[in-house]
Amino acid sequence: MKRYLAVFCTFFWAGLIAGISFLEAPLKFQAPGITIPLGLGIGQLVFQALNKIEIAFFLVLSCCMLGMNLKNYKGILYAILLAVMLFDTFWLLPLLDKRAILVLKGVSVKASYHHILYIIFESIKLLALLILGFLNLKDSHEKRH
Repeated sequence: MKRYLAVFCTFFWAGLIAGISFLEAPLKFQAPGITIPLGLGIGQLVFQALNKIEIAFFLVLSCCMLGMNLKNYKGILYAILLAVMLFDTFWLLPLLDKRAILVLKGVSVKASYHHILYIIFESIKLLALLILGFLNLKDSHEKRH
């Protein structure tokens, strides 16, 4: 049962990342009537909520993986997820949030590499989740036969 929950968590989480980070975020600024401040305000709310949901999924996934052999690719992928989650939660997202607050206050901010860095780390997280999901799915299938 834990393996099925792990499969669900990884694929659902991957779907959230794909839908929000790679679809909603860039498209919202193309919608008619959306200004930079309005888009940033929406983005702050969405990404703060997404981060909390990701933390919850990570905790559920951690519980599911207790007792599993993590001395293989799963352990590496799990460690990658942990590192990216820590990096995002405690450094990158707060930094991006501060920049958004400055822009919302009308302060001119210099261009930075932080959004590109976020896209790179979201891509790594998405790939790790998909591979981990398929490995757990494969293991679930093999356990039944």
